[in-house]
Amino acid sequence: MSYQDEQSEDYLFKVVLIGDSAVGKSNLLSRYARNEFNSNSKATIGVEFQTQSMEIDGKEVKAQIWDTAGQERFRAVTSAYYRGAVGALIVFDITRRGTFENVSRWLDELKVHSDSSVVVMLVGNKSDLAHIREVTVEEATALAENNAMSFMETSALESVNVAEAFQTVLKEIHKIVSKKALTADPNKSNTVVASGQRLAGGDDTTPRTGGCCSY
Repeated sequence: MSYQDEQSEDYLFKVVLIGDSAVGKSNLLSRYARNEFNSNSKATIGVEFQTQSMEIDGKEVKAQIWDTAGQERFRAVTSAYYRGAVGALIVFDITRRGTFENVSRWLDELKVHSDSSVVVMLVGNKSDLAHIREVTVEEATALAENNAMSFMETSALESVNVAEAFQTVLKEIHKIVSKKALTADPNKSNTVVASGQRLAGGDDTTPRTGGCCSY
């Protein structure tokens, strides 16, 4: 990352992907980050992350997207990774009602481990299997509205609404951070704003792209 001048601002936002195992979290991330889909992908163990960049209102925004393990036995490990998250995508499989019913549990866990201002989107994945869906759009929309979340259906397989889902969350986070930045002390250029880290020239905290991390 190069910086044009000392006044240039870049933001690093931590976003977590949560939801039951096998709902497609890893494929959503690989589709967004690398435009790849692996039909034989194995369950994530621990936490993996990717970094992606996009421009919002002329500013470089980096997203550090964490893919958390959905298996119950890893919950105690992955809960630590909610810390510092400013965005979350709660993913369920539209063909498996149980994964939708567990959304409330994931939402409760998110509230416990993250800041109250975290931006949350409900994602119904595998829209390419709509002919065998067990969860209607209306049900998911109602749940999202009742919990102040946005909602979008995606297909990692067909690359439908994947980028839109991540970008919508990032734009909302940036909107919140920008409003808070307006009231921040202008003399403090390297402050943490709403848990999103503002990176100034010379900062070397950019995380590595991809990889599995142990806590």
